[in-house]
Amino acid sequence: MRRYLRSFMTKEAFEQFVKVGLVGVANTIVSFALFNLFLWMGWWSVAAVSVAFALTTFMSYLLNRIWTFELKDGKVSGTETMRFYLVNVAAWAGTAGTMWLAETMFGPLSKVSANAVYLTTSIVILLPKFASYRDIVFGKAIKEQENTPSDA
Repeated sequence: MRRYLRSFMTKEAFEQFVKVGLVGVANTIVSFALFNLFLWMGWWSVAAVSVAFALTTFMSYLLNRIWTFELKDGKVSGTETMRFYLVNVAAWAGTAGTMWLAETMFGPLSKVSANAVYLTTSIVILLPKFASYRDIVFGKAIKEQENTPSDA
């Protein structure tokens, strides 16, 4: 367990975490824009966050695979893609569940309050998503790339 925790304290892990965060910021901007568009259209906040999530997940997958983890193999396996979506479905469930819980506890949320719940949840979920992307989603491809001799 210590060895695993130490694996987050390397320069490479830090750079990857920052990149996951930057991809998250880009996705959040797009997602917030869509979320607010859907709210403006009169959608229920849980539906709005769900559709915004679905539309930005593919963008996140590509950016994380190519830029964050620098996977150059050009492969995209069905298993890897499924794992990415499962991690993000879990993240969506946490976000939508938090939104639902906030509305249940406090009644209908204003647009500002709904955005505050969404932003807070997005920040809290970042570290578990990074660990899941690195270890569960892209772990096999990362190991294969590390074991492939590079052209010098």
